[in-house]
Amino acid sequence: MILYDYPSGPNPRRVRIYLAEKGLHVPTETVDILARRNRQPDFLEKNPTGGIPVLELDDGSCISESVAICRYFEELHPDPPLFGTGAKEKAIVDMWLRRVELNLMVPIGMVWVHGHPLTAKLIQQIPEAAAQNRVRTAMGYKLLNDQLARHAFIAGDTYTVADAVALATVDFGAGLVGVPPDAALTHLDRWHQAVTARPSAKA
Repeated sequence: MILYDYPSGPNPRRVRIYLAEKGLHVPTETVDILARRNRQPDFLEKNPTGGIPVLELDDGSCISESVAICRYFEELHPDPPLFGTGAKEKAIVDMWLRRVELNLMVPIGMVWVHGHPLTAKLIQQIPEAAAQNRVRTAMGYKLLNDQLARHAFIAGDTYTVADAVALATVDFGAGLVGVPPDAALTHLDRWHQAVTARPSAKA
């Protein structure tokens, strides 16, 4: 088993945080996406989209998409439960995973694609798309802040995979992409400090 990784990517980091919370150790191999290594034919056989991370199992089969990889390990190692327990908790975790993806990761990704100097070398950027998605990103941060005004963590009062996904997303937005949360979002800031202090955040 090997996990194809890229250290500064937000999606691989989700999996590393999740595995650290589980106390699991999986061998990794770095794929240089800046050198387009993930677009070479041998890698595209593992994941036709070229996305990172990819988990290659001992039988040669491959699982891509960060949450799918985490679900695989959740089935093998259910304790501690990071996808919730029982129908209601599991549904709420799934709901917040989707909300983080659609309301925060997607607009941050669009700002990255259409507003960052690094990606300008790869595509024809649309500045209006970057501007529009900066607004959507701010709305996504507020959505999380409102939830965190009522709960300690993203999907409730227990740390879950939704927190791992949200932390990787917020740090990507605030860091490399340059769209940090507004300082007035104090509940989001409290949560961010708490989850960043966990050892898993260094994964």
